[in-house]
Amino acid sequence: MPRRADDRSATRAPARLSRETIVAAAIDLADRDGLAGLSMRRLAQHLGVDAMSIYYHLRDKDTLLAAMVDAVAAEIETEAGVEAGAEAAIMGGGTAAGVEAAGNGPWTDQLRALITRARRTMLRHPWAARVLEARDTPTPAVLRHIERVLAVMRGGGCSVSLSHHALHLLGSRILGFSQDLFDDSPNTAPTGEAAAAQAAAWAETMPHIAELAAAVAHSGALGGCDDEDEFAFALDLLIEGLDRRRLAERG
Repeated sequence: MPRRADDRSATRAPARLSRETIVAAAIDLADRDGLAGLSMRRLAQHLGVDAMSIYYHLRDKDTLLAAMVDAVAAEIETEAGVEAGAEAAIMGGGTAAGVEAAGNGPWTDQLRALITRARRTMLRHPWAARVLEARDTPTPAVLRHIERVLAVMRGGGCSVSLSHHALHLLGSRILGFSQDLFDDSPNTAPTGEAAAAQAAAWAETMPHIAELAAAVAHSGALGGCDDEDEFAFALDLLIEGLDRRRLAERG
Protein backbone atom coordinates (compact mmCIF):
# COMPACT_ATOMS: atom_id res chain seq x y z
CA MET A 1 0.00 0.00 0.00
CA PRO A 2 1.49 3.40 -0.92
CA ARG A 3 2.46 5.70 1.91
CA ARG A 4 0.38 8.75 2.65
CA ALA A 5 2.01 12.15 2.08
CA ASP A 6 2.17 12.89 5.80
CA ASP A 7 3.91 9.53 6.41
CA ARG A 8 6.56 10.37 3.84
CA SER A 9 7.05 13.83 5.38
CA ALA A 10 7.50 12.38 8.86
CA THR A 11 10.01 9.87 7.54
CA ARG A 12 12.07 12.54 5.80
CA ALA A 13 11.98 15.03 8.70
CA PRO A 14 15.05 13.72 10.56
CA ALA A 15 17.09 13.92 7.35
CA ARG A 16 16.00 17.54 6.76
CA LEU A 17 16.91 18.60 10.25
CA SER A 18 20.28 18.68 11.93
CA ARG A 19 21.34 19.10 15.52
CA GLU A 20 22.76 22.53 14.64
CA THR A 21 19.57 23.86 13.04
CA ILE A 22 17.46 22.61 15.96
CA VAL A 23 19.75 24.23 18.53
CA ALA A 24 19.85 27.50 16.59
CA ALA A 25 16.05 27.58 16.43
CA ALA A 26 15.78 26.83 20.16
CA ILE A 27 18.16 29.70 20.92
CA ASP A 28 16.01 32.01 18.80
CA LEU A 29 12.91 30.98 20.73
CA ALA A 30 14.60 31.38 24.11
CA ASP A 31 15.98 34.79 23.13
CA ARG A 32 12.51 35.89 22.12
CA ASP A 33 10.30 34.28 24.77
CA GLY A 34 12.65 33.18 27.54
CA LEU A 35 13.02 29.64 28.84
CA ALA A 36 9.39 29.59 29.94
CA GLY A 37 8.40 29.87 26.30
CA LEU A 38 10.61 27.01 25.16
CA SER A 39 9.21 23.50 24.93
CA MET A 40 9.86 20.64 22.57
CA ARG A 41 6.36 21.04 21.14
CA ARG A 42 6.76 24.78 20.53
CA LEU A 43 10.19 24.20 19.04
CA ALA A 44 8.75 21.64 16.65
CA GLN A 45 6.05 24.10 15.62
CA HIS A 46 8.70 26.78 15.11
CA LEU A 47 10.63 24.42 12.83
CA GLY A 48 7.51 23.14 11.09
CA VAL A 49 8.18 19.51 11.95
CA ASP A 50 6.80 16.77 14.13
CA ALA A 51 8.13 16.78 17.71
CA MET A 52 9.48 13.25 17.32
CA SER A 53 11.84 14.55 14.61
CA ILE A 54 13.61 16.62 17.27
CA TYR A 55 14.02 13.64 19.59
CA TYR A 56 15.80 11.86 16.74
CA HIS A 57 18.65 14.39 17.22
CA LEU A 58 18.32 15.39 20.90
CA ARG A 59 16.98 12.82 23.32
CA ASP A 60 15.33 15.22 25.81
CA LYS A 61 15.03 18.86 26.87
CA ASP A 62 18.04 18.67 29.20
CA THR A 63 20.19 17.57 26.27
CA LEU A 64 18.76 20.44 24.23
CA LEU A 65 19.54 22.99 26.96
CA ALA A 66 23.11 21.69 27.26
CA ALA A 67 23.56 22.03 23.50
CA MET A 68 22.09 25.54 23.59
CA VAL A 69 24.44 26.88 26.27
CA ASP A 70 27.38 25.18 24.56
CA ALA A 71 26.50 27.04 21.36
CA VAL A 72 26.21 30.30 23.31
CA ALA A 73 29.59 29.73 24.99
CA ALA A 74 31.09 29.05 21.56
CA GLU A 75 29.98 32.56 20.52
CA ILE A 76 32.54 33.98 22.98
CA GLU A 77 35.26 32.20 21.03
CA THR A 78 33.83 33.41 17.71
CA GLU A 79 33.67 37.01 18.91
CA ALA A 80 37.25 36.80 20.15
CA GLY A 81 38.40 35.57 16.75
CA VAL A 82 36.56 38.36 14.95
CA GLU A 83 38.06 41.00 17.23
CA ALA A 84 41.56 39.60 16.93
CA GLY A 85 41.36 39.49 13.14
CA ALA A 86 44.66 39.25 11.35
CA GLU A 87 46.53 39.81 14.64
CA ALA A 88 45.14 36.66 16.28
CA ALA A 89 47.93 34.36 17.43
CA ILE A 90 48.35 31.23 19.45
CA MET A 91 49.56 32.03 22.97
CA GLY A 92 52.71 30.20 24.07
CA GLY A 93 53.50 28.62 27.39
CA GLY A 94 52.08 25.20 26.60
CA THR A 95 48.68 26.44 25.44
CA ALA A 96 46.74 23.88 23.44
CA ALA A 97 46.58 24.41 19.71
CA GLY A 98 43.50 26.30 18.56
CA VAL A 99 43.23 28.47 21.69
CA GLU A 100 43.62 32.09 20.68
CA ALA A 101 45.25 34.77 22.75
CA ALA A 102 42.91 37.37 24.18
CA GLY A 103 45.02 40.16 22.68
CA ASN A 104 48.10 42.22 23.40
CA GLY A 105 48.98 44.27 26.45
CA PRO A 106 49.11 43.42 30.18
CA TRP A 107 47.55 40.12 31.18
CA THR A 108 45.08 42.01 33.36
CA ASP A 109 43.75 43.89 30.33
CA GLN A 110 43.59 40.68 28.32
CA LEU A 111 41.62 38.92 31.05
CA ARG A 112 39.26 41.85 31.46
CA ALA A 113 38.68 41.94 27.69
CA LEU A 114 38.03 38.19 27.53
CA ILE A 115 35.49 38.32 30.35
CA THR A 116 33.88 41.42 28.87
CA ARG A 117 33.36 39.51 25.62
CA ALA A 118 31.74 36.73 27.61
CA ARG A 119 29.41 39.24 29.23
CA ARG A 120 28.38 40.70 25.89
CA THR A 121 27.50 37.19 24.78
CA MET A 122 25.42 36.56 27.91
CA LEU A 123 23.58 39.85 27.45
CA ARG A 124 22.53 38.69 23.99
CA HIS A 125 21.13 35.49 25.55
CA PRO A 126 20.01 36.39 29.12
CA TRP A 127 18.43 32.96 29.71
CA ALA A 128 21.80 31.20 29.30
CA ALA A 129 23.13 32.37 32.67
CA ARG A 130 20.37 30.53 34.53
CA VAL A 131 20.98 27.33 32.55
CA LEU A 132 24.72 27.49 33.24
CA GLU A 133 24.08 28.03 36.95
CA ALA A 134 22.02 24.86 37.11
CA ARG A 135 24.60 22.66 35.39
CA ASP A 136 26.98 20.43 37.34
CA THR A 137 29.49 19.90 34.52
CA PRO A 138 30.91 22.30 31.92
CA THR A 139 30.18 21.86 28.25
CA PRO A 140 33.04 21.56 25.71
CA ALA A 141 32.80 25.24 24.68
CA VAL A 142 32.82 26.33 28.32
CA LEU A 143 35.97 24.27 28.88
CA ARG A 144 37.61 25.94 25.89
CA HIS A 145 36.72 29.34 27.34
CA ILE A 146 38.22 28.37 30.71
CA GLU A 147 41.36 27.22 28.85
CA ARG A 148 41.65 30.68 27.31
CA VAL A 149 41.23 32.30 30.74
CA LEU A 150 43.98 30.08 32.17
CA ALA A 151 46.22 30.77 29.17
CA VAL A 152 45.97 34.51 29.81
CA MET A 153 46.81 34.12 33.50
CA ARG A 154 49.67 31.68 32.98
CA GLY A 155 51.03 33.79 30.13
CA GLY A 156 50.92 36.81 32.47
CA GLY A 157 53.04 35.09 35.08
CA CYS A 158 50.38 33.73 37.45
CA SER A 159 51.37 30.47 39.08
CA VAL A 160 49.31 27.32 38.66
CA SER A 161 48.15 27.69 42.26
CA LEU A 162 47.10 31.33 41.84
CA SER A 163 45.34 30.51 38.56
CA HIS A 164 43.42 27.76 40.35
CA HIS A 165 42.40 30.11 43.15
CA ALA A 166 41.40 32.71 40.56
CA LEU A 167 38.94 30.34 38.89
CA HIS A 168 37.17 29.83 42.21
CA LEU A 169 37.34 33.51 43.06
CA LEU A 170 35.97 34.72 39.74
CA GLY A 171 33.34 31.99 39.61
CA SER A 172 30.52 32.68 37.17
CA ARG A 173 32.10 36.03 36.26
CA ILE A 174 34.45 34.07 33.98
CA LEU A 175 31.38 33.53 31.81
CA GLY A 176 30.20 37.12 32.10
CA PHE A 177 27.58 37.08 34.85
CA SER A 178 27.39 37.21 38.65
CA GLN A 179 25.74 34.38 40.53
CA ASP A 180 24.05 36.04 43.49
CA LEU A 181 23.57 34.52 46.92
CA PHE A 182 19.86 35.33 46.78
CA ASP A 183 17.45 36.06 43.97
CA ASP A 184 16.70 39.75 44.47
CA SER A 185 15.63 40.48 40.92
CA PRO A 186 12.69 42.88 40.42
CA ASN A 187 10.08 40.17 39.85
CA THR A 188 10.81 38.64 43.27
CA ALA A 189 10.88 41.84 45.31
CA PRO A 190 7.80 43.06 47.24
CA THR A 191 6.20 46.28 46.08
CA GLY A 192 3.88 48.93 47.47
CA GLU A 193 2.57 48.38 50.98
CA ALA A 194 4.36 45.02 51.32
CA ALA A 195 7.71 46.64 50.60
CA ALA A 196 7.04 49.46 53.07
CA ALA A 197 6.03 46.98 55.78
CA GLN A 198 9.17 44.90 55.17
CA ALA A 199 11.40 47.99 55.36
CA ALA A 200 9.77 49.08 58.60
CA ALA A 201 10.26 45.64 60.16
CA TRP A 202 13.92 45.54 59.13
CA ALA A 203 14.57 49.08 60.36
CA GLU A 204 14.07 48.06 63.99
CA THR A 205 16.14 44.89 64.11
CA MET A 206 18.42 45.11 61.02
CA PRO A 207 18.92 48.80 60.29
CA HIS A 208 21.87 48.32 57.93
CA ILE A 209 19.96 45.86 55.73
CA ALA A 210 17.02 48.27 55.70
CA GLU A 211 19.34 51.11 54.71
CA LEU A 212 20.88 49.05 51.92
CA ALA A 213 17.52 47.84 50.61
CA ALA A 214 16.24 51.42 50.42
CA ALA A 215 19.35 52.73 48.65
CA VAL A 216 20.01 49.98 46.07
CA ALA A 217 18.00 49.35 42.91
CA HIS A 218 17.79 45.71 41.81
CA SER A 219 17.65 46.11 38.07
CA GLY A 220 20.37 43.79 36.85
CA ALA A 221 20.31 42.57 33.29
CA LEU A 222 21.31 39.01 34.25
CA GLY A 223 19.87 38.83 37.77
CA GLY A 224 19.50 41.02 40.83
CA CYS A 225 22.18 43.72 41.08
CA ASP A 226 24.02 42.29 38.06
CA ASP A 227 24.16 45.57 36.16
CA GLU A 228 27.16 46.87 34.26
CA ASP A 229 28.53 49.00 37.13
CA GLU A 230 28.32 46.21 39.70
CA PHE A 231 29.88 43.66 37.36
CA ALA A 232 32.73 45.98 36.34
CA PHE A 233 33.40 46.99 39.96
CA ALA A 234 33.71 43.39 41.13
CA LEU A 235 35.80 42.35 38.12
CA ASP A 236 38.25 45.24 38.53
CA LEU A 237 38.61 44.56 42.25
CA LEU A 238 39.27 40.86 41.70
CA ILE A 239 41.77 41.32 38.87
CA GLU A 240 43.68 44.01 40.79
CA GLY A 241 43.86 41.72 43.81
CA LEU A 242 45.08 38.82 41.69
CA ASP A 243 47.82 40.95 40.18
CA ARG A 244 48.99 42.07 43.63
CA ARG A 245 49.10 38.43 44.77
CA ARG A 246 51.04 37.50 41.61
CA LEU A 247 53.62 40.16 42.35
CA ALA A 248 53.88 39.04 45.97
CA GLU A 249 54.51 35.43 44.90
CA ARG A 250 57.36 36.59 42.68
CA GLY A 251 58.94 38.47 45.60
